Amino acid sequence: MSDQYETATLAGGCFWCLEAVFDDIKGVESVESGYSNGHVLNPSYRDVCSGDTGHAEVIRIKFDPSVISFRDLLNVFFAIHDPTTMNRQGGDVGVQYRSAIFYHSPEQKTTAEQIIRELNAQVIWSGPIVTEVTAVNNYFVAEDYHQEYFARNQNQPYCQAVVAPKVLKFRKHHLELLKKQPA
Repeated sequence: MSDQYETATLAGGCFWCLEAVFDDIKGVESVESGYSNGHVLNPSYRDVCSGDTGHAEVIRIKFDPSVISFRDLLNVFFAIHDPTTMNRQGGDVGVQYRSAIFYHSPEQKTTAEQIIRELNAQVIWSGPIVTEVTAVNNYFVAEDYHQEYFARNQNQPYCQAVVAPKVLKFRKHHLELLKKQPA
């Protein structure tokens, strides 16, 4: 691994789902749940859930680009959520659950827009991708109890019904990206 880490900030519904998947990917140093791209300073979970702050639930990924590329992270991102639903992922509805890539560099913006064009051309989903591609701003770390939520609460009903299936789907279809290979 190199000393040169990059950061990616992604929104695709509930941050617990995204964090649980990206925690498993080799080259990912850390994943932090937070809130981004709203207009209120240091919002609470309750504030964000109201939908009034404009923030999205996000994960901030610190990754080693010599091990995993931003493009590969986005390929996983698009495989584990529905990027065609505006402000919604399953039963989670509101601007806080929007699909978004909050880029940290012009290169990330270009990569995100290119992947979206490629995926739309492949007509994988019944509708076009509505994922927002915007520069990151007003990022705030979520409360401590949201960090590593799935790892600490696997028996919680939401985790069993929503998070676990996404994690299993990722592990099944992306074995080559797992930090720990199955025995």
